[in-house]
Amino acid sequence: MPDLDKIVSLAKRRGFIFPSFEIYGGSAGFFDYGPHGLTLKNNVKQIWWKQFVSGREDVYGIDSVIVTKKEVFEASGHARGFADMLTECEKCQRRFRVDHLADTKKCPECGGKLGEARQFYMMLETHIGAAEDEASLAYLRPETAQGIFTNFKNIVDSFHPSLPFGIAQIGKAFRNEIAPRDFLFRLREIEQMEVEYFIKPGDWKESFEMWRKEMQKFIASLGIDTNKIFELEIEEADRAHYSKRTIDFEFDFPFGKKELYGLAYRTDYDLSAHEKASGADLRYTDPESGDKFIPHVIEPSLGIDRTILAILCSAYVEDELGKEKRVFLKLKPQIAPVKVAVFPLVSNKENIVSKARELYKNLKEKISGVAWDDNGNIGKRYRRQDEIGTPWCVTIDYQTLEDKTVTVRDRDTGEQIRKKEKELEKYFSDKLS
Repeated sequence: MPDLDKIVSLAKRRGFIFPSFEIYGGSAGFFDYGPHGLTLKNNVKQIWWKQFVSGREDVYGIDSVIVTKKEVFEASGHARGFADMLTECEKCQRRFRVDHLADTKKCPECGGKLGEARQFYMMLETHIGAAEDEASLAYLRPETAQGIFTNFKNIVDSFHPSLPFGIAQIGKAFRNEIAPRDFLFRLREIEQMEVEYFIKPGDWKESFEMWRKEMQKFIASLGIDTNKIFELEIEEADRAHYSKRTIDFEFDFPFGKKELYGLAYRTDYDLSAHEKASGADLRYTDPESGDKFIPHVIEPSLGIDRTILAILCSAYVEDELGKEKRVFLKLKPQIAPVKVAVFPLVSNKENIVSKARELYKNLKEKISGVAWDDNGNIGKRYRRQDEIGTPWCVTIDYQTLEDKTVTVRDRDTGEQIRKKEKELEKYFSDKLS
């Protein structure tokens, strides 16, 4: 099991994840994605979008707003139910979630007495317009789902889809966590990838199983260690208020087995609640029978930040290569932020640097994720690219000037082979397909 502190250190050192506002001391529950982290995240989102949206004929993508009218969350139940039980130490004034405490009477930090538990509402408030009163109250959405439900009628009216069909989006959500912790696991600002899949009530079991398999396929496609994935059937008492069945996909993180993704059967709760609250007709008309009814919903919900953390935990490797210890990220080439790094053997020989630059520009035009690296000696460059997770490094040397061949080095094995310049594009394209 990798040490979380080592993963956090590597993520910062190699430009994946930075603490937000670090020059001002940081803020718990907030992290920024650096260049390599952003590329990794975008690669994950592209794979998800292709599998769950653009690669299908029955899912429509949208992008709904983040600031949301209070009426939406009053109807959905979030305004009254999106809360955790909170307790505060009478001595040090630290606050804790009750469900995270082994002893609900004694402070885990200073040993002081814990006060009575009370509800802590997790939605972040804001106001729309100049006045700051009850009428202008709004929320930063705690999930992306409600933007989908409030656009259900628009999709039906614009595209006339047949059941079953889905509406999907990727977007930010905000939760005022009492105790954010464990790096990217529990944050106050998160990003979600969600589908609300609308079905006839009698078809929910079949659709639930279909999305279960899609989520399993997605996990494997990212290189997440499937031996650390566990499916947990959530008991009725622990399910969300809208759910008739929920499965959590748990991952064995360095800090324990915790929820990675969720798959829920939300019945017709959301659309029925919004129809009642808004007065809009959200029924679906069956084109064959003419029957009108509120569709039921299957929801595969996936958090991007926890996905990135699971990928880093799965990919982090410490080994020996050439009798030297090294650290590398064994990322799948398809998601690696850098696919190919191009080196000149030496940086003070103009003919070698010029040739390397020419090759780099040609590859960069044809393959996504090609980087230039001439900082330090070859050994240091290899170690740096290993930590970034770069699958292949290409070195242009003196022999290149003679026979137009280059050295291609494999990240996982350290093996080096000579390849002709003109063969590189196809060589890497084949490996990335």
